[in-house]
Amino acid sequence: MRWIAGLFSLGLMLLLIAVGGVATAISYYSKDLPDYSYLKDYQPPILTRIYADDGRMMATIAEEQRIFVPISVIPKRVINAFLAAEDQSFYTHGGVDFMGIARAAFTNVQNLGRDKRPVGASTITQQVAKNMLLGNEVSIKRKVREAILAMRLEKTLSKDRILEIYLNEIFLGSRSYGIVAAALNYFNKSLDELSVAEAAYLAALPKAPNNYSPKRDYEAAVARRNWVIGRMEEDNYITKEEAAVAQQEALQTQTRNEAEIVTADYYSEEVRRQLVAQFGEEKVLGGGLAVKTSLNPFLQEIAAKALRDGLINFDRRERGWRGPIAHMRNLHDWQNQLKSVLLPPGGEAWQLAVVFKLKDAEAEIAFADGKGGKIPWREMKWARKELPDNKFGPAIRRPADVVEVGDVIMVEAVKAGEDGKPYPEGSFTLRQVPVVQGAIVVLDPHTGRVFAMNGGFSAKISQFNRATQAFRQPGSSFKPFIYMAALDKGFTPSSLILDAPFEYVQGPGLPLWKPENYSQQFYGATPLRVGIEKSRNVMTVRLANSIGMPAVAEYAKKFGIADDMPDLLSFSLGAKETTVMKLTAAYGMIVNGGKKITTSLIDRVQDRDGKTIWKQDNRACDGCLSDAWLPGTVPPEIPDVRETIEDPRTAYQMVSILEGVVLRGTGARLKAVGVPLAGKTGTTNESKDAWFIGFTPDLVCGVFIGFDDPMPLGSHETGASVSVPIFQDFMTKAMKDKPGIPFRVPPGLRMVRVNAETGGLTTPSDKSAIWEAFIPGTEPQEGVPRPVLDGSVTGAAAEGAAGAFGHGESSPENANDATSAPSPSTLGTGGLY
Repeated sequence: MRWIAGLFSLGLMLLLIAVGGVATAISYYSKDLPDYSYLKDYQPPILTRIYADDGRMMATIAEEQRIFVPISVIPKRVINAFLAAEDQSFYTHGGVDFMGIARAAFTNVQNLGRDKRPVGASTITQQVAKNMLLGNEVSIKRKVREAILAMRLEKTLSKDRILEIYLNEIFLGSRSYGIVAAALNYFNKSLDELSVAEAAYLAALPKAPNNYSPKRDYEAAVARRNWVIGRMEEDNYITKEEAAVAQQEALQTQTRNEAEIVTADYYSEEVRRQLVAQFGEEKVLGGGLAVKTSLNPFLQEIAAKALRDGLINFDRRERGWRGPIAHMRNLHDWQNQLKSVLLPPGGEAWQLAVVFKLKDAEAEIAFADGKGGKIPWREMKWARKELPDNKFGPAIRRPADVVEVGDVIMVEAVKAGEDGKPYPEGSFTLRQVPVVQGAIVVLDPHTGRVFAMNGGFSAKISQFNRATQAFRQPGSSFKPFIYMAALDKGFTPSSLILDAPFEYVQGPGLPLWKPENYSQQFYGATPLRVGIEKSRNVMTVRLANSIGMPAVAEYAKKFGIADDMPDLLSFSLGAKETTVMKLTAAYGMIVNGGKKITTSLIDRVQDRDGKTIWKQDNRACDGCLSDAWLPGTVPPEIPDVRETIEDPRTAYQMVSILEGVVLRGTGARLKAVGVPLAGKTGTTNESKDAWFIGFTPDLVCGVFIGFDDPMPLGSHETGASVSVPIFQDFMTKAMKDKPGIPFRVPPGLRMVRVNAETGGLTTPSDKSAIWEAFIPGTEPQEGVPRPVLDGSVTGAAAEGAAGAFGHGESSPENANDATSAPSPSTLGTGGLY
């Protein structure tokens, strides 16, 4: 018996030593454990979502693509799949599954020497402790600390809370954090739409997402998924029949439907910049903001296409062919060779092909998937070789003059040629990424809401936004603001301005500045209206000199074009840089009757809980939140709080003049659109910048084209030849099947019939007669001669005989546009001769 008592004592001693050792180890490893109390109210960082005006997704902003979902709304099917795969006894253990550890240890001993990965036994609680508090260090110390934290978490948090954190935090590959993002990214489904097989696949991913990608290793992905389905059957989450059906289901991932997403890269990036500036980067990246923008998907699509097509057409017309992307010396294994060639930035909308055979009337091409096609000669005849200094190589007569067999080129499917004649099935056109750039902006002139914006050919080339970040000279598109300043100082649309040689002393030792019209002709005494319609430079300089450059600078500032315009006469011809966004908004303030607007891309921002934390329109509306609308209820009136910055009568006079640009001037080709339009072209020195800003009564569109490193577009390229066609393409589609609305005329004007070319009173039988708007008392009088502004003395109008100079021959409708101002740096403040 004594030996039994001795053994018992020894056993008790060893037990005490073991307990003491465990207690000592727990005490040791418990030192400096991270604080886990914050997990009670933890809100994981979730992505910020940007929506178009129709509610479709545009973009997300996040370091981790995550959408938070409460445990109460997660379908049981999804929960059960993860429990079966990761922690079968989750709801019964206390944080650590000791039986699971024993099973894993036994299995690992059996697998010794079999080159198999060790089996783990971490519970979901332990994974939360590791992911949220400890990190991924591989060591015994970390595992012990993980176990200690897991047991403490179980005492602090409910099981559902722990599971909620886990399912929203877990990384599941494909940039997906949490089960909601994974369901969308893998299957384009919400959680309640997932099948058993799909839920099982997501539950198969936590251990090693990259090892179970269907695209890289389909068989391994299916095997892992089916293992999870088997575990779900074992745990009685699904029946044997359901398991059999689920295991036979094909594993098909699906990206989001393009119809559900609006592509507007430049717009989204500008929204991101504004959000970061207002709310800070941390809140934008992880705050779960919901951002509703003013983007109109239809207008954005047609605006982006009009700009891209316009840049491509210009590139073909003025720059020529810059050669293939690559060349294959031989066609051995050509498909793998072709697959190894990357599309250049900007070519993402096109396909790579290799030239297989050349004929006199076409080039035969093949794609990496083995399919073929043909490029008709008509789709290649533009491709003369590009040479330095805007020159072209020799004329081309057949496809062999453009490409060689083995050339890797970019192509796009085409159904018909420019003449409308259809091509056979499988026809393609030759493509290259343009080197010229541009921008287009479309906005509401009454609110400033930006409906569409594209800041270049492709954001893949550069995210530099030429609509908001590029400051370029507007050229003649700035002229309307000088003429409005003159109208406010007593001039009328029929006032005569002298179009004759003009010289300006720049300063000691500097040459005289002699501005010229684009036609290099002078037209004598000309009505103010015609100065805008035909874009007469010399008239504009004389007018600006007469009213004074400080007045011009004031108008540039109040219309938001530029805040610091120098008092130099050259700036009257658009030498002061501005952006497409600013100038388009300024034109909006003309057509809306002189009301101040601020451009806005964002309508409303909500936090992660759906509370509105910012909105663009803060006007009071007392009756807008009524509980019920009874028959006959008068809708509430929302006050117009816009500041009036221009006399509505003057604004309409300019609208009428700018409508004349379309009817008789440099924008005459726009008459083909078939609705009332107005606008102004702009071209700077050496044709480095080409503009057109135009509008209907309720829509403004601004277009700019130019090289990022300013250089001439071409000797005969102007705003009328480059930018007007883009505007026309956009506006034709935007106004299709819409009634043409005439421009609104404010009260306080007198409409008088005058001759559009002379500005004088005329009869109804005159084919050149138009209705001109005058402020009462300023209209022309029968038999009273109109003075002619000489403009040679600042602030004074020189009177002369109205017929001292004939009107001369009219210039071409797309000619008198380019400015000829010297560089602002060389222009002094001298006087006039």
